[in-house]
Amino acid sequence: MTRSVQALAYARPSALESLGSGRLLGLETSGGLTPHGAEARPRFFTGFLSSPQIAARGLLAVADVAAARYYQRIRPGSLDPVVTGNGDRLRFESFSGCGGVYARLDVLSAGLDGAETGHGTTNVDVNNPLREALSRLTGDDPLHLRVGPEELAVTTLDGPVVEKKVPLPDRWLRGFAEAQVASAGFDLRAELSGAEAVRFLRSLPRSQARGAAPMWVVPSGRTLRPTTRPVPGAVCLAGPDRLVALERVLRHATALRVYGPVPDGGPVPSAWEVELPGMRLTLTLSPDPARGFSGEGGVLEALATEEAAGDAELVSVLLAWEPRIDPADLAEQAGLSVERVRAALTRLGTAGRVGYDVADAAYFHRELPYDADRAERHNPRLVDARGLLAHGAVTLDGELATVVSADRRYRVRESADGRLSCTCAWWAEYRGRRGPCKHALAVRMARRGAAVGTPVATAGGAR
Repeated sequence: MTRSVQALAYARPSALESLGSGRLLGLETSGGLTPHGAEARPRFFTGFLSSPQIAARGLLAVADVAAARYYQRIRPGSLDPVVTGNGDRLRFESFSGCGGVYARLDVLSAGLDGAETGHGTTNVDVNNPLREALSRLTGDDPLHLRVGPEELAVTTLDGPVVEKKVPLPDRWLRGFAEAQVASAGFDLRAELSGAEAVRFLRSLPRSQARGAAPMWVVPSGRTLRPTTRPVPGAVCLAGPDRLVALERVLRHATALRVYGPVPDGGPVPSAWEVELPGMRLTLTLSPDPARGFSGEGGVLEALATEEAAGDAELVSVLLAWEPRIDPADLAEQAGLSVERVRAALTRLGTAGRVGYDVADAAYFHRELPYDADRAERHNPRLVDARGLLAHGAVTLDGELATVVSADRRYRVRESADGRLSCTCAWWAEYRGRRGPCKHALAVRMARRGAAVGTPVATAGGAR
């Protein structure tokens, strides 16, 4: 696994402090992008939280996921959460160390009481002393929230006094992109009241044997019941113990909404959203605890087309930190079709520049603070497919194609609806549920005339 180290420099540790009759939650920021460009320590909000205890528990839940490895638990994760200011809300995001759980706390305008929320994205320090202090927070005494340094600190600090160095694996970066692509295909499958949500979530098993078949649930009256197979309307719940972070806020839940794609016979991802006063906490689970989002392959089609690369560059300049991105509006502004805009948004998602909110059924703008091109450069199947093209391994013959790889010949066929199938072992095992294999991806790129500097052979000769 390819890794780099990300240095996070904070002016001081985040802390929960006494402040007159209430308390001050000061969340320190480290490097990020705003409408004014890159800033060392951006400032997004200062004001009060409408539901202090609930917000504290929601933030702890996001931090729980950032520090967790739900598979191979011996090595804890350590990346600080990411916060985005979208003008009308604050979004706190994290990813588990194993790459299989994505968490997001949306503190909406109803949960904030203060000056206008800023725009931009940055990492935020959530250290162990702060976690302990937030865990002890009780009652509803006024809680003042500051995201970013104090005004005095902005003008007088010459350098950081707290620095963290954390590993940043490629699979973690790709996971953010894949989770966003998967979520865009979800529909609302069930909605439970707060009381039913508590009963259902507390009835779930605390562990699942490795290699066990995934659990499925289906709406039944006012609740959900388990089922052994993906019947119509069922939602996959692989590794139910991975929902443990929701327990932080269960007593305050007003509803539970469950999202997922149409079952296709195999395990699929799902999203579990707890509605809270003035905020939402969402956990998105990969199809298998042993299988992180990074290998799902949902972004490969968008990465394989040069057209999407140009469209993404055009669309990116039109983004303005909107909490909801309307593809139709972007299509009108960019002079593109809605389909091309959606492909461009998928590509921007691989760079961490957009996310997807299942509650709003809409993309939102954010700029993750890492190398935006790295997830694409180090995607194994994409790298291998480009290598096959560069070595002239693809021969096109109408709806069929032949790909020579490792002294073997694979046949790739395109169906009437444009889907590609392959004779390789990857396709035989996953049947397209984890995106295209490298051979099908190379054929797709060849058909689109990917500029690789090497002609692609056809049955009638070279071209």
